[in-house]
Formats: sequence, C-alpha cells, structure tokens
Amino acid sequence: MVIMFEKNLSRVVETIHKTPGNLRGFVQAKLRDLKTGAIFEHRFRSVDMAERAYLEDTEMEYLYSEGDMHHFMNNETFEQIGLSGEVLGDAASYLIPNLKLKVEMYEDTPVGIELPMVVELKVVETEPSIKGASVSNQSKPAKMETGLFVNVPPFISEGDVIRVDTTEGKYIERAK
Repeated sequence: MVIMFEKNLSRVVETIHKTPGNLRGFVQAKLRDLKTGAIFEHRFRSVDMAERAYLEDTEMEYLYSEGDMHHFMNNETFEQIGLSGEVLGDAASYLIPNLKLKVEMYEDTPVGIELPMVVELKVVETEPSIKGASVSNQSKPAKMETGLFVNVPPFISEGDVIRVDTTEGKYIERAK
C-alpha cells in the first residue's frame, strides 16, 4: 500500500500491530519514501489518520537495463519509460527481458512496479549437482541470470531454468 505521509508518497513495507499491557494499541510501520528511497519507521496511534494514495497500474514490458536505469515499454502506446534501481529496490533482481508486469503510476509519474508472483530464471552458477539426489532438506546457493542468489535443491545444475517466488525470493520448482 502507498500512503501520503508528511506530504510525501511512502510505501508501507512492513507493519506490526502491538497492544502493550494496559496501554492503547498502535501500529509500528516500516515505510519507504518513494522520492528518496530511504526506509524509516513510524508509530501510528489509533487516532492517527493516513491518506491512501491511489495508484494507476499500467501494463508494460521490461526491455533492458543500462547502468542503474531499467527501461519499460507500454505495449499499447509503445511509450518507453526508465526507472532507477533506487525506485525498483529488490524488484530489479527479478527483471528479465520481455517480462510483462504492471508499472504503478501516481499522477502520471512512475513510482514502482508490481511483479508477477512467479518468474522463471536461468541458473548460471552453482555447485555441481549430486547424482541420484532428490528433494530433501538440503539446499545450495545458486546464482541466477539476473545476479539474484536463491537456495535450490541439490539436483539443480547450471543451465537449468527454475521458478522463483518473487514475494519471498524462494525456489518453487524446476521449469519444464
């Protein structure tokens, strides 16, 4: 969720509701300022009001990255926009060419992206696979084509394509 906090757009990263003993309850929120990218915490009391910022989702396709800028294209108008790595945060690790996603706009200004729940990434570096290994409690780190590191089962080897959960950054299964 994105809210207006002290006249700036801020994305709610994490919330914890607390009711300590006989005191009034409050919500401890971790917020990211969308202008500066800074993460800070704020305690909202039950009487505090926060105005929700309504974002417009635009279907776009990821094209390429150049330095810290990531370029997207609107498939209807063919208009291209660039978003910095600071705006994208950890989401930049899941971007592969031709990935269709939603770019969040506030008053015609892009403020972030909404990734699909699952992306397919190619393993470019990992320890050799173990013969006869099957699904078990063990895992090994693997570097994806985007630079993201994911813990994978021992039977995964370099060149395999796997499905990764974008919300938690975890291995789901080997892609067919």
